[in-house]
Amino acid sequence: QVHLVESGGGSVPAGGSLRLSCVGSGDTYRWKAWFRQVPGKEREAVASISRGGATTNYADSVKGRFAISRDNAMNTVYLQMNSLKPEDTAMYYCAAGFAGAGGTWTVMSLWRYWGQGTQVTVSS
Repeated sequence: QVHLVESGGGSVPAGGSLRLSCVGSGDTYRWKAWFRQVPGKEREAVASISRGGATTNYADSVKGRFAISRDNAMNTVYLQMNSLKPEDTAMYYCAAGFAGAGGTWTVMSLWRYWGQGTQVTVSS
């Protein structure tokens, strides 16, 4: 069993930065990812990172602005978000327990464990 808790969300103006954290307990040496969701829309993949951190993936909409990283000693995965835009406003969720391979990391149903989310609001 894996338990995930996100933190670090908040309200920032456009162009600002935030760093989200996701602390895990249980069997947390797994692929991890960040997803985001706005009301009325499907949850979308933002970034993923392999067990050791050597492989990362990003959605095209955040490439060059967001960076995912992890500290396995602290059971924590991070999402550094720079140059934030109003369209980045969403609830951000941490995920673990990837059951797929390769490019399927964007498929929400392939992730088994989810946190409760942290809200990010970017004002124009």
